[in-house]
Amino acid sequence: MAEAFVYDAVRTPRGRGKSDGSLHDVQPIQLLTSVLRELRDRNELDTTLIDDVIMGCVTPIGEQGADIARTAALEAGYAESVAGVQLNRFCSSGLEAINMAAAYVMSGQVDAVVAGGVESMSRVPMGSDGGALFMNPQIVARHNIVPQGISADLIATKYGYSRQDVDTFAAESYRRATVSQQEGRFHKTLVPVRDEIGVTLLDRDEGVRPDTTAESLSKLKPAFEAMGQMGLDALALLKYAQYDRINHVHHAGNSSQIVDGAAGVLIGSRTFGEQAGLKPRARIKAFAIVGSEPTIMLTGPLPATKKVLKRAGMQISDIDLFEVNEAFAAVPLLFMDEFGVDHSKLNVNGGAIALGHPLGATGAIISATLIDELERSGKQVGLSTLCIGGGMGIATIFERVN
Repeated sequence: MAEAFVYDAVRTPRGRGKSDGSLHDVQPIQLLTSVLRELRDRNELDTTLIDDVIMGCVTPIGEQGADIARTAALEAGYAESVAGVQLNRFCSSGLEAINMAAAYVMSGQVDAVVAGGVESMSRVPMGSDGGALFMNPQIVARHNIVPQGISADLIATKYGYSRQDVDTFAAESYRRATVSQQEGRFHKTLVPVRDEIGVTLLDRDEGVRPDTTAESLSKLKPAFEAMGQMGLDALALLKYAQYDRINHVHHAGNSSQIVDGAAGVLIGSRTFGEQAGLKPRARIKAFAIVGSEPTIMLTGPLPATKKVLKRAGMQISDIDLFEVNEAFAAVPLLFMDEFGVDHSKLNVNGGAIALGHPLGATGAIISATLIDELERSGKQVGLSTLCIGGGMGIATIFERVN
């Protein structure tokens, strides 16, 4: 089987996903096009060597519909021979795109792919595409489907995470993101977003708040308690009857931020690299996808990580750095407890709580951040993982190429 390598990765800054966010006036196609152009230009890339563009997008309607990946390839001026496809595996879509690209390359049927994702959450609101999983009353009732925030609070209840636990974790995410931003750790991958006349609209992740502390977070009200009292807690507790109530500990400050952003990762075979005159930065060693219990929903990184480690013939101790998407603070807390991972190895530059979670792009962004950090710190092996709506998990192991 052929090997799949990461040759480069770029991303936009993450802008606040609201009408007053810096990227609100930028259409998602512009975000994605800017990423593709940067990958081409800074690598002096002959785009006839690229077979496909695979992009995750969780709400592929309106401005994000009609196969935005192919549209972006055309708009970016790539060769007409470059195909494009968008995919949706909820929050893991950006990493799923990388894994799909790697699988194509490993199979020997494709030489090079740009994989990643895009999400303009200020322009195309989360959930606006509907779907039977969340909108069909019979399916919701039959499978005890509740909003992810309630699932996160259910994790906190089941595993005993207090409000102080999740706020302390979140405050550390903000602290790390602040340090990383001040030290320029994101500069290698981050590309400013500019308007049509070249004026910079945003050149740094907009959600980082340096003054955030556990004490300031403790003053925020639980975000999901009210909807839980409307019957959704009861629905979840039908499956988890051993608990009398759900302890609501998550809020806007210890949950992932809604943001706009895009990312692209250049993946190819060794032959492609030689043809393009590029040196690989990392090898995609193994990847895995699993289904998990859909009510608690967000525990998928645990079985996904076990599966990918087994596939790679590795132990958790073989992994130097981890990127565990901070959909909610309880998710990485559970991951660390389950595997005995020290916090010093996990999300060392902050995570989605402080930096944001542009749904379709996040998996690619955290993987790019992981590769950057492996290089910066001189470490060798990293693992990216995300929880996924509907009860799934995904994990990928990257190995730095010296």
